[in-house]
Amino acid sequence: MQKSAPSSPRIESEGVNQMFSGIADRYDRANRCLSLGIDVYWRSRTVRRVKQANPQRVIDFATGSGDIALALRKKLSPQTEVIGMDFCEPMLDEARKKAKGIEGISFRTGDCLDLPLEDNFIDACTIGFGLRNFEDREAGLREMLRVLRPGGCLLVLEFSQPFALLRPFYYFYLNKVLPKIAGRITGDVQAYQYLGGTIGSFPDRAELSQQILASGFDRVSATPLTGGIVALHQAWKGE
Repeated sequence: MQKSAPSSPRIESEGVNQMFSGIADRYDRANRCLSLGIDVYWRSRTVRRVKQANPQRVIDFATGSGDIALALRKKLSPQTEVIGMDFCEPMLDEARKKAKGIEGISFRTGDCLDLPLEDNFIDACTIGFGLRNFEDREAGLREMLRVLRPGGCLLVLEFSQPFALLRPFYYFYLNKVLPKIAGRITGDVQAYQYLGGTIGSFPDRAELSQQILASGFDRVSATPLTGGIVALHQAWKGE
């Protein structure tokens, strides 16, 4: 049984959708270049945590071009159902191309602020580099909590605020270098200026942990990766 989709799209969400639609076919190439390939390691750490939970059904929310969902499919039991969900159809088209011929994985349209899923639907869920783009972060976290079964876990892989020693170099790269390189790769400097801004203003590990707890999760842990540039938060729904 699925909930109906929201009747009227949010204006801010529409802008994010259009931005990602415009760079969908160049998104993966830009990610590999801008992260120097370290994004593969970040995703592997996320997938390893999910595997420890031994889920029967897992969803990667804001899946984009499907990298985390595909990594989950590769590492989890063949009996585990893997779903990737996003509200941007051009990004889902890229994900489906990459998943062609792979069994046990599907990609569906869905807005994380109003998920078309029943309560207690999944055992685990992930979201990689998507939470900071939510128009309403608390609403999105509550929706993910709603669809998790009691005892299920959420893995949030997201940019964070780096250790103090790295900050001057990191923010220079983020604000001055990244948009120029990304602009050459994708042809859209403005999109990566926006993304850089969302990274710079995103909460640190402690603040995001508090926001996750405030949304209703029972407990949360936070692991800094690569000098704190990225953090992996794991949260559990109460039994």
